[in-house]
Amino acid sequence: MSKILRTNAGPILSAAVEYHGFVYLQGCTAQDLDKDVTGQTEEVLAQIDELLELHGTDKTRLLTAQIWLKHIGDRPAMNALWQAWLPEGLAPARACVEANMADDKHLVEIMVTACK
Repeated sequence: MSKILRTNAGPILSAAVEYHGFVYLQGCTAQDLDKDVTGQTEEVLAQIDELLELHGTDKTRLLTAQIWLKHIGDRPAMNALWQAWLPEGLAPARACVEANMADDKHLVEIMVTACK
């Protein structure tokens, strides 16, 4: 049976799950909810970098991304950071939608899948 590696497993989710060379991240959100969408997006992208590195991969190996925004009007600001963060020519398949968030102060949540 193949091994499943769970990082920071809690009662309702794990920060990351690795299986057969694929790394599935949780929906990452900012810790400082007083920041605007730009600040929150910067925090989220840094979290993604850290979790991917912990699993021996990085943003050059992204396969998919799901992005939830509290206000779809924040898409241009978030996209500016997203595009600057992504290596050129290596964008994953992606969805970006407006959504009700678990906390009204959350402005962005990003979930990615990468391979090793």
